[in-house]
Amino acid sequence: KNIDMNEHLIKNECATFVVRVASQSMLNAGIDIDDELIVDRSLEAKHNDIVIALVDNEFTVKRLMIDADERWLKAENPEFCDIHLKDGQELFIWGVVTFILKNTRKSK
Repeated sequence: KNIDMNEHLIKNECATFVVRVASQSMLNAGIDIDDELIVDRSLEAKHNDIVIALVDNEFTVKRLMIDADERWLKAENPEFCDIHLKDGQELFIWGVVTFILKNTRKSK
């Protein structure tokens, strides 16, 4: 039987995108540079989801943390800062990461 990867990885085709990672800010969550993320824009982001967020017109991959009085973005690498919004800043969740695609045989 043929394997249809779309069947396994994509729930909402019209709202699903692939994003290539360009930072090591989520390294301890298993996300490294050049990994590809499957992102579903139709999902509502919840506490502890890994999300693609837009802050100050820049996209970032972080873990969404929702406290009683604050939504903030957690980096999963101690060399990177968490993002706590300052007055006037807005947090827009662009999509929720549903899968991480890794190449285990990276060529030189």
